[in-house]
Amino acid sequence: MKIEKKKDMPIGVFDSGVGGLTVAREIMRQLPNESIVYFGDTARVPYGSKSETTIIRYSRQIIRFLLTKEVKAIVIACNTASALALDAVRKEFKIPIIGVVAPGARAAREETINKKIGVIGTEATVKSEIYKKLIQAEDPQISVSGRACPLFVPLVEEGFAKHKITQEVIDIYLSDMRKSDIDTLILGCTHYPLLRSRIREYMGEKIHLVNPAYETAMDLKRLLAEEEMLRDIPVNGQEEHGEYSFYVSDAADKFKQFANSILPYDIETTKQINIEEY
Repeated sequence: MKIEKKKDMPIGVFDSGVGGLTVAREIMRQLPNESIVYFGDTARVPYGSKSETTIIRYSRQIIRFLLTKEVKAIVIACNTASALALDAVRKEFKIPIIGVVAPGARAAREETINKKIGVIGTEATVKSEIYKKLIQAEDPQISVSGRACPLFVPLVEEGFAKHKITQEVIDIYLSDMRKSDIDTLILGCTHYPLLRSRIREYMGEKIHLVNPAYETAMDLKRLLAEEEMLRDIPVNGQEEHGEYSFYVSDAADKFKQFANSILPYDIETTKQINIEEY
């Protein structure tokens, strides 16, 4: 395929639900010329309590769907799927695929001063210890402690980010982490940046919060440049940004409303598909 043709192709981005929109938002900001096809698996959210086998199956289905949209690269904008399925799908599909874990681990390793890092995420992500493995592979002197926060995802998905009950849940999950001597905390789920201000308020200003979304967007930019697939101008040549398409497996109207509350550009339509067909 000609290089110019590949440059015009969109980037596929997927997550278990709305959390991956934090990554899509960062891609829109850092790579405004790129087009995006986003899939949110809203019918099967959350992923964090599912088995590795199930997460890999879901990821395969979604990637097969995204390939029908002729994407040039795929971003797994979900920590759970990045932790449990990335290696498997990279072996299976001949397309560049990146996750959010490695960029976040690198950023935390570079930020910590006292070499004590905390990670919050879904049960599956924390149990996998993927952040700990990646960080200590580069610096064994860094200690990494994890805390699963399974209720954060449904609270975000249901629009309770600013509700007082969320603050109570934050206290339950993070009280021990706040008492510890970590200086860096990884928001190890793409839903969690939507709780960033509440977590920041609770943990205090001295703790550096790492949001892997920005680092992931920059990794994607480097990857596309290396592969000569970076889009120089918007695909339609006139608009100030690329074209964005959104698909979900359930509750399209609810997803659209949420997306329009956090993305820099309004989306007009969200299409619902049966992902089990892929």
